Amino acid sequence: MGRIFRERIPVDKALRLFLENISTLRKTEEIPLEACAGRVLAEAVTSERNVPHYRRAAMDGYAVRASDTLGTSPANPVMLQLSDPITEGGSIWVHTGAALPKGADAVVMVEDTAAAGNLVEIRAQVYPNRNVGQVGEDIKKGDKVFEEGHFLRPCDAAVLASLGYERMKVFKKPVVAVIPTGDELVSRKKSVDVPPPGMVLETNGLMSALYVKKWGGIPRCIEIVPDNPDSIKRAVETNLDADMILLSGGTSVGKRDHAPEVVAALGELLVHGIGVSPGKPAALGIINNVPVVCLPGYPVAGLVALYFFVRPGLRKLAAVPEVPEIILKRRLAAKISSKIGYVNFIRVVFEGDKVRPLAGAGAGILSSVAKADGYVLVPENIEGYDEGEEVDVFLIE
Repeated sequence: MGRIFRERIPVDKALRLFLENISTLRKTEEIPLEACAGRVLAEAVTSERNVPHYRRAAMDGYAVRASDTLGTSPANPVMLQLSDPITEGGSIWVHTGAALPKGADAVVMVEDTAAAGNLVEIRAQVYPNRNVGQVGEDIKKGDKVFEEGHFLRPCDAAVLASLGYERMKVFKKPVVAVIPTGDELVSRKKSVDVPPPGMVLETNGLMSALYVKKWGGIPRCIEIVPDNPDSIKRAVETNLDADMILLSGGTSVGKRDHAPEVVAALGELLVHGIGVSPGKPAALGIINNVPVVCLPGYPVAGLVALYFFVRPGLRKLAAVPEVPEIILKRRLAAKISSKIGYVNFIRVVFEGDKVRPLAGAGAGILSSVAKADGYVLVPENIEGYDEGEEVDVFLIE
C-alpha cells in the first residue's frame, strides 16, 4: 500500500461502513441482580405473579367499611370503634403498604381522623377502594415486563426483584484488546522518572481501556508493541479471540506508521483517512469478523476516534439500544473557526449561559479535553460559527 491516505471518507459514511461489518454478539450469561445495572437482557421477562399479591393500604390511616362513612364531613363526623376484624361500625389503624384487614374496603387518611381511646373520629367520607392498592395494581401475572434487548437500570433491577428473580440472563460484554504501539512509548508501570526527550509515557491505552469499560466492554490491555509491522501483526493475531481490537498509534503515513497496512494484510481495511479534525488518520477494518479500529497516536485525535467509532461499534456488538445523547443549546462567547471538508471537534468550556472555545487546543494537547466541559461539532460544509450564534454542545463523558 502506498504511503498516502486512501480517499478521505466522510464521518457518517465511514461509520455506516464500519457498523455494516459488525455482527451483534449473541453469547449470554446469568448474573445476579446486584450486577445487572448497565447490562442488556438476553430474554424477555413475563411476570409469573401479581405485584402486589394482596390488597394493601395506600395511606397511613384507618381501615374502614366505606358504608360506615356515608355523609361524613368535618362538621358531621362519625365515631367508629377500634376492632379487628372489622365489622359494622369498626375500624383499625394501618400503615402504608400493610395488608387491608378483613372486612375493610377503604382507608381514611390519618389527617381526616382523631383517636380517642377505643374510638376514632372520622371526618371524611370515603368510597369503596379509596386509598387501597389492588392485587396486581403494579404488575399483573402474565404481563410482559421487559423485552429482550432491554438495557437494565437500577430501577429495573428493583422491579425484577419484586417478581422474585435473583439472577437474569444477559448478553456477555464484548472483550476489547487494547494494543498501544510506538517506539517512543514508555510503560507507566516501568518508569518512575520523567522520560528522556523524544520518549513519552503511554497514556492512550489507559484512556481507551477506561472508555471501553465505561461503554460496556471488557478491556484487555496489551504491553507496548514497537513500530514494527511483524510485531504489530503478531500482537493482532494473538488477540483475534477478542471481540474488537484497538490499535493505538501508527495510523498516519510516515515511515513508522504500520497499523493500517497490517490490518489490510490480515483482513480488510475498510477506511483509512476520515473527514474529521482532529482524527483524520484513523482507520477501520475487519479481520476474521473482528472489527479493528486504528486510533491516531495524538491523544485528542484518538479520543475523537473512540467517540465516533469505538462507542457505536461497542454498542452494536453488545446489543445496547441507542440512547439519545444529551445536547445543550448554548450561544458562543467567541468565534469558532474550522476546516472545510472536515467535521471539526471543538472543545468548549461553559461561561455562564454561554460556551467559549478553548484556545491552543491542538490534537496533541490532551489536557484540553480535561479542561473542556463539552464539544461542538462543526459540519464539513461550514467554515465555523460567529460569536453569539447558538450551537449544540455535547458533554464530554
